[in-house]
Amino acid sequence: MSEKVLAIAAGHEITEGELNNLIQNYPPEQQIYMSDPRAREQVLEQLIAFHLFAKMAKEEGIMESEEYKTMIEKMKIELASHMAATQTVEGVTVTEEEEKSFYEANKAQFVQGAQVSAKHILVDQEEKANDVAREIAEGKSFEDAAREHSTCPSKERGGDLGFFSRGQMVPEFEKAAFDGELHTVIGPVKTQFGYHLILVEDKKEGGETPFHQAQPQIHQQLIQGKQREAYDKKIAELTEKYGVEKK
Repeated sequence: MSEKVLAIAAGHEITEGELNNLIQNYPPEQQIYMSDPRAREQVLEQLIAFHLFAKMAKEEGIMESEEYKTMIEKMKIELASHMAATQTVEGVTVTEEEEKSFYEANKAQFVQGAQVSAKHILVDQEEKANDVAREIAEGKSFEDAAREHSTCPSKERGGDLGFFSRGQMVPEFEKAAFDGELHTVIGPVKTQFGYHLILVEDKKEGGETPFHQAQPQIHQQLIQGKQREAYDKKIAELTEKYGVEKK
């Protein structure tokens, strides 16, 4: 079954597969928004422009110009250098035994303080905060109230701030959140930013992070360290072999 053709630009059929392949090259946080038809339309416009300019380049002989050929040669060298550097570090591995040894030797790094997960609504007047609190008491969800009334950008997430530790929030807000009861609207709490209503959703006691939770972080840290060592060692070898003279 042939793929759906979305557009024809300079004789080239742009298929849904080509569009999807381009979108897959976007960072994950951007791909989330590509379910929006308007966002996909923008990417399609980029593809159309690409093929139009490619046709123009061919007709005007740009690929035959000396400037183009010089740039291609430069790109070939850059790509080869990148591939050689990647080859130097890609074989680096870390064993679980090494990870456990690092964990035991550096346990102080894996002690986590108490955390709170909370949502909040920020308004500029205490009276307004009290009015919003009444709406919630009468049945409006905290999230809907946040989207309607809050002046904080977190309103788009229903006021959700996620988990935070001591020292990450202003003192008045922090004290109210850490001391407050779960699933109970707290406030108004006055801070330098205005008046907050706070809904504490979860609390985590502080303590030592277990190895299985710390392992991904340890693995990444050790891999990066070993890759840097391999890279530096190879640079030293190549310097000895080919020579380097700084002016």
